[in-house]
Formats: sequence, structure tokens, C-alpha cells
Amino acid sequence: MPQPRRKSRTQATREAVQQASKVAEAREAARQIGGRSGEPSAAERRRAERDPLTGELRKREVLPLLVLHFMKQGPSYGNQLMERISRVTAGVLSVNPNTMYPLLRQLEERGLIEGKWEHPERRSRRYYSLTKEGEDEYGRLVSDTRPFLDSVQRSIEEIVREVYG
Repeated sequence: MPQPRRKSRTQATREAVQQASKVAEAREAARQIGGRSGEPSAAERRRAERDPLTGELRKREVLPLLVLHFMKQGPSYGNQLMERISRVTAGVLSVNPNTMYPLLRQLEERGLIEGKWEHPERRSRRYYSLTKEGEDEYGRLVSDTRPFLDSVQRSIEEIVREVYG
């Protein structure tokens, strides 16, 4: 009987992170659709306690970090940001419009980014640029998020090593 082909560690890691990211994205989209903002509800906190990876992904602001990172390179629009995030994470983290556009509005309301219509006379693309406050927030997120991302990486590598050898 032929042996089943083992997945590479890289592939197994990508699949594990992709599954966790999909759950986190679905929960965030559901929260956004519900129209709530700010602190997570008690139910969301309980779910995060049961599922620390996806809860921490939301809590640690990985998506805002990536959005501000790409805007630091120049003005960007929503679909472009979604594509860049998908590309840089090799498709592991895909963001849908129900997550991206509320996030962009929130960042704009906080004064971290500034949006301008490509053609103000008709609502086409809205390009967002980083403000001085956004640059400061980006610096904070870079330093605050790195230890968390390192721990996620170590954890996933350990899981892959344990399961796949």
C-alpha cells in the first residue's frame, strides 16, 4: 500500500495559519456587520479565551499594522490593500471588503489616515494616505506586534514539527 504524501512544513504552516485567519476574519466581519465598535463583547472575550490565536490576532491589530505598512509606501485604495495583504501572506490572510472598508473608515476617523477621491466629481477610488499620527501609530504597532508575531511563528513551527516530524 503506497504511503500518503506528507505535506511540507511550509505548506502545513500556511494551511494552519490560513484556517486560523479565516475564523478570525469571519468573526471580525460579523462584529462589524453588527454595527458595534470599540471593545469586544463578553461573548467575544469568552470565544477569544477558547481560541487564543484568532482572539489575539484581532487584539494585536495585525491587520491595521499591514494596512498602515502599505500606506507608508504610498497612497493606497481598499482593493489594492486587500490584494497586497493576500500577496504578502501568500493567500494565508485574505481580507474581504466587509472587513477592509470599516477598518479604513475607523482609521480615518482616528486621524491616522486621510482619504481623497481619485475623481471628486464622481465617487471612484478613494486613496488613503498616512498622516503624521498614522506614522506614529505605525511605529507603535511595529514594536508592539513583533513579539506576538514571533510567538505565533514559534508556536506554529512547533505544531508542525510535532505533527509532521
